[in-house]
Amino acid sequence: MFSSDLHPLDNAIPVEKIRYDERGLVPAIVQDYLDGTVLMMAWMNRESLQKTLETGETWFWSRSRQELWHKGMTSGHIQKVYSLRYDCDSDALLVGVEQVGDIACHTGERSCFHQVDGKKVSPPSDTLSQLFSVICDRRDHPNPDSYTCKLLAGGDNKILKKLGEETAEVVMACKDDEPDAIASEVADLFYHTLVALAHHQVDLKAVYRKLQERRK
Repeated sequence: MFSSDLHPLDNAIPVEKIRYDERGLVPAIVQDYLDGTVLMMAWMNRESLQKTLETGETWFWSRSRQELWHKGMTSGHIQKVYSLRYDCDSDALLVGVEQVGDIACHTGERSCFHQVDGKKVSPPSDTLSQLFSVICDRRDHPNPDSYTCKLLAGGDNKILKKLGEETAEVVMACKDDEPDAIASEVADLFYHTLVALAHHQVDLKAVYRKLQERRK
């Protein structure tokens, strides 16, 4: 069975409780276990679900080839499973994974869901990750009219000064016990913290991993 010293699942699911369709299949939605990005959707049968549980990596059933397939077996972009859940009707699966190489789609994109009206877009994730992506884009493609770019151009002196100011404002808002002001000031603090991360080339996911480690 799945070795607990590798990438332990948050929870295992009873294979016999899943409601498969008339073809013996169940849809599996795969998402990044850290930021919630939906990476892909594929089909599992009883055998592929069992192999996923046993190996800690995703296995699916190919309807076109009529065979099992191990995600990433040829590309190296395997998916290490952290959680497996099923919905209220027991007929759909949600799989939380670490996507090796950060590429899930056969086109080379991070997510299979990267198109809107034929245009390439970033897949939706949690709010902080989306904001961090914008900040990194400002860092890599400077715009002189952008406040973020001005902060980054000022380096640590400017960024850390703002961090100190925003921290003090959070403290004062909490002291005054003003919920709306607290939310607003914390939002400012989060933003400036993300700018500091981007400036120092620290991925937001590294922070998420630290939080996950401490949670466990």
